Parts: sequence; C-alpha cells; structure tokens
Amino acid sequence: MTRPQLGATPTPDGVRFAVWSATADRVWVSVFDADGNAEVARHELRRGEGDVHELTVPGLAAGTRYGYRADGRYDPPAGFWFDPQKLLVDPYAIHLDQPYRYDPALAAPRGEGTDTAPLVPKAIVSAPTAVPRQEPLFRPGGLIYEVNVGAFTMRHPDIPEGLRGTVAALAHPRIIEHMQRLGVSAVELMPVTAWIDESHLPPLGLMNAWGYNPVTFMALDPRLAPGGIDELWQTVAALRDAGIGTILDLVFNHTGESDEFGPTLSLRGLDSQAYYRHDGGRLVNDTGTGNTLACDRPVVRDMILDSLRHFVLHAGVDGFRFDLAPILGRDGDRFDPDSDVLRALRADPVLFDRVMIAEPWDIGIHGYQLGNFRPPMLEWNDKFRDGVRRFWRSDRGTIGEMATRLAGSSDVFQREGAGTTRSVNFVAAHDGFTLADLVSYERKHNEPNGERNRDGHAENFSWNNGVEGPSDDQRIGHARRRDAYALLATLFTSRGTLLLTAGDEFGRTQRGNNNAYAQDNETNWLDWAGRDLVREEYVAGLATVRDRFPALREVEFLTGNPAPGQHRQDVAWLNERGGPLSHREWEDPSRHRLTMVLADSREQGERRLGVVVNGDRRACVFSLPAGEGLRWSVLLPPPEDPPRETADNSFLLQGRTVVFFEERPI
Repeated sequence: MTRPQLGATPTPDGVRFAVWSATADRVWVSVFDADGNAEVARHELRRGEGDVHELTVPGLAAGTRYGYRADGRYDPPAGFWFDPQKLLVDPYAIHLDQPYRYDPALAAPRGEGTDTAPLVPKAIVSAPTAVPRQEPLFRPGGLIYEVNVGAFTMRHPDIPEGLRGTVAALAHPRIIEHMQRLGVSAVELMPVTAWIDESHLPPLGLMNAWGYNPVTFMALDPRLAPGGIDELWQTVAALRDAGIGTILDLVFNHTGESDEFGPTLSLRGLDSQAYYRHDGGRLVNDTGTGNTLACDRPVVRDMILDSLRHFVLHAGVDGFRFDLAPILGRDGDRFDPDSDVLRALRADPVLFDRVMIAEPWDIGIHGYQLGNFRPPMLEWNDKFRDGVRRFWRSDRGTIGEMATRLAGSSDVFQREGAGTTRSVNFVAAHDGFTLADLVSYERKHNEPNGERNRDGHAENFSWNNGVEGPSDDQRIGHARRRDAYALLATLFTSRGTLLLTAGDEFGRTQRGNNNAYAQDNETNWLDWAGRDLVREEYVAGLATVRDRFPALREVEFLTGNPAPGQHRQDVAWLNERGGPLSHREWEDPSRHRLTMVLADSREQGERRLGVVVNGDRRACVFSLPAGEGLRWSVLLPPPEDPPRETADNSFLLQGRTVVFFEERPI
C-alpha cells in the first residue's frame, strides 16, 4: 500500500492538507491571511485510511499560511494533550513565516490559556524545486569543518551586513577561499532547522545559539535561511562547485516541546502518545531535554526518512550527522543497530549513498554505543578526543593509546573483521572547550549560562599551562600556542575522518565556557579580525601535507604490515633512537615520545612520511632510519619551535612539539 503524502501540497484543485494522528477525535486546518496575523478560515479534515486526516481546500495555492488544531482527550498524566486553542505547526512544514519564540502561554493547561495562534509560526504552503541528483563529494578520510551558521560570519568584515549569520553567507568567495586553504572536504552545519529557546533562557536574557532544540524537522530556521530551502540549495551548489560537500547536523532524538511543563507546538498536540516515548503516562527522557522521540514507531520512522529525503532531493546535501544517535536504534531499553530506522537509512534508494555520521551516545539505558553502529555509518570517537588530550596533558601511561588512536582505533571499530575505520577523529567540537581553551583552562567557567556553573562536562582533560584563563605572561602564551600546534598536528596525522570546528584553526575562545549553547553573542561569534594568522597558516600547512601524502587520508587500519603492493610496512613505531619501540618502552608509563613512519601509498612507494612526537617537556634528539640513497628532511615544523639537525637523519626537537619529515633522495 502506498503511504499517503503528508503535509500541504498544491494541486490544480487547491491545497491538499494531510496530517497523521491516531488518537485525535477531530483535526482542523486554520488558514491565515497573507501576514499570518488573522485566521480567515477553519476547515475540518476527514479521517482517512491509516489515521491520516486530510482535505483539499479549493482556492488556495502556494504561499498560503496555515496551522493545525486538534481536539480529543486532555489528560497530561496519561500522555494526552489535545487542546484546540493551541495552534500546531505541521510536522511536514517546509517553510515557516517566522522563528519559534518561547512564551509561557504556549504551555498553559487547557481551559486556562488563550488562543496561541499569535505566538506560533505559520507554515507556508510551498512546492520546492527538485535538484539534480549527484553523487556525494565527501568520502570517509576527508576533513569535516563543523560550522555554527549563525556565529560563523556574524563578525566577518568582508561579508555584507545583511548576509551575516546566514546560510547564504557560506557561499561568499572569501569564506570558500578560507575553507579551501584548510583542505575542507565538507562543511557540517550545526542545526539549521527551526528551533525554540528552552523555557529557562528568556528570563535570563539568553537565547539558544546552537539549534539543538528543534520543533519541526524540515523547515529551516528563518533567522539562518530567510530564503528557505532554495537558499540552502544555492549554498550547497556553490560549495560543491568549489569541491566542498555539505553535511547537515540533525536532531531526531527530541523536540523543543520538552517535558510535561513545556510548550505544545506540534507533535504533542497531535498525538503525544505516538510521537514520544512514555513510561506509563510520563515522558521518557533519554536526551536530558525532557522528551524522547519514539523512533521505533512507523509514523516517526517515516517522518525521519521523509525529512532526510527532503534535504537530498531539494538541497542536494552530501549527508547527515545524527545528534544522540542511539535513540535511532532504541527499542524500549535496548539498542538495536538493525532497527527499522537504521536499516532503512542503509537501504533507501534516495539515502543509501549519503554519508551518515552518528554521535554514538545518549544518557538513556545502554546509551553509550561507540563502535556498535553498522557500516558504513561513521561515528564520533570520544576515545580519540580523550586519549589525545590525556597524552598532551602529560597523563602517565598514554603512549599506547596515543598510537592506537593515530592508527584508526581498531580496538573500537575492527568488528567482524572490518579492515577500515569508521572513526571521526576530533580534539575539540562545539560541545566542550574550544581547542584554545583546552590549553588555557583547567576548569569550566559556565557562569554566564545562568546555571551556577552546574552545566557542561566537569572533566575535560584540559590544562592551563600555569594560569587559569587569560595571561600576559609571554612564556605561558608560548606554551599554549605550542600545545595547540601539537594538538592540531596530532589530529591531522590520525587515520580516519577528521573533524575541525570552525575557528579552532585560528585560536577562537569561549573564555572557558564549555557549554556555550545559550550564548548568541560574542562568546560564540567568531572573531575574524582578531584571529591568530600564524596558527591559521600552520593549519593550512597541515592540510598541504595531508594532500601530498595519501597515507594520511586513507581509512584502512594501520597494522605494521606491508601496505598493498608495497614491501615496506604501512607504519613503523620507533623510539627516539630510530629503533622499534620495545615492549618495555610501550609499557613505560612516563614515556611521551614516539615516531610514526608511514609508507607512501602511491605507485612510486619509496618515499615515507615521518611524524615525530615529542610529548615530553624536555628537548630530545630523534634519529630516523633512512633507506639506501635517501635522507630525511623537515617537511613541516611547528611555527615557533623548529627542529635543528644535529647529524645525518638526526634532529633536536624541543619539548611538546610535533614535526613532519619527508624521506627524499640524496
């Protein structure tokens, strides 16, 4: 049986409205004037096959503003919230006339509030353009550039003021040029679908700046994309012309309707029992945000798949990153990597070739699922993040884990004989300290968030190099820059897909705030005028090295065996004397030095790349064994601590540095 098309569809006979609810007694569509202010008509929909309520209203066309109302049982403790005074946004809306704004009236009990139509965005009937289907540009092993769309260009001096903070600004030539210098394979846009502020933020004078609190899943937030889906499509096309793919970060784990005290805006008012997970009548909270979508229900599964297809068919995106992704596989308290949703993602004829990335944890039972998703799903790897941080923080006993993370995290992803890693390696992301703050703060400083510093992760594996926060001490400044170079070099050296958060390449800071979701201000906005150009140039140099050596972009696990078609091992782990690390050296808890030598995977195959890591605080001479007729030369030193050659193939490296060497003919 063909599934009925949901949403508002222009037809020759008018507009067909269709919405799903199994428990509503009655459903209406409210039609508004051109400004969305006055309700000019209300039409009751007819319940049809499969609990789809539908009606074609003659005389309407694209551009019509509308919303739904539903009536039925009102019993919140049992999970029923029907209230016809609550205007409800179509779950399949693809264009809204204004952003969501929180107001306490949206959460008023039935019979105690007023009509919420003046407070709720109106959906606009639209017929988006189908874009030509093209294969994704992005491939595993590339560099993903995580972008907060609103914050990214808000202070960019070359972006016209009216364009700043929007999706369209990402297509500006200066932005594209910047990404190309960094070797960006794809931008990952933090949520751009319409969201609402959490209820506690407006009284504090704060606003949600990250977007991880959606209400509907297809409509773009008018603040970020005033041009709607066409604006996204045009930006995706411009990026694609520059060789850069686009990945959307989407939230299918909860909505901004929050807990039982939250607003009624869409799904709650249509059929809370079906759309959300309940324990008895109470909402399940596997997300920490008040509710959890019931992704194991067919209506939710179909809504997720339809949303993803929408962005592929009408914006041409390369793929998606899923926030708190275990919820996509949750069936009761069990995680199933072959859930209906996850199987459908792999098999869908529109979605099967898109890149899919999981954030593999939530706070529910069995919520940590790193490594447990099925190929080809990529996964954010917090073991990489924490292992690399602990190594550079000088924690004891970290040399073995450092090598494992650089080699692709086979302990996590080498399941059922897998030969390639699905790891997304990152040192810093939107959630947590920025890379610059990681080496400048030992403790989180989230007081501006209004939660008495109780929010955000307490353990960040960070260090401050002697002073907490800003310092004018030149030695401390040098130490922090040195550590930042080392962290960036480690990321660009690792095997797998890389994630770099926008601004970390030039030293962005959030002043120690490791949960700046509510700071829609200069805390989040990138400071383009004040950026560290030396650091930015160094990251561009790392991108060049990665481009020159394909071994740095491959996703096969490093094993120590010869690479295909080669006689040299794919990786050699050496000590500072140039010999293989012994078992005793691997087990030495105080060791923070190693050399990684990678075979060149190209046809000529004889050149190798040496990555020398001196994580010790003391300078040390490193020797690299060269092949016959070859010698080692410095390829990319850190900007402020260049190595000094002491003899053939031996170099003095300062402490806390990473240096790249290339084997060349004499």
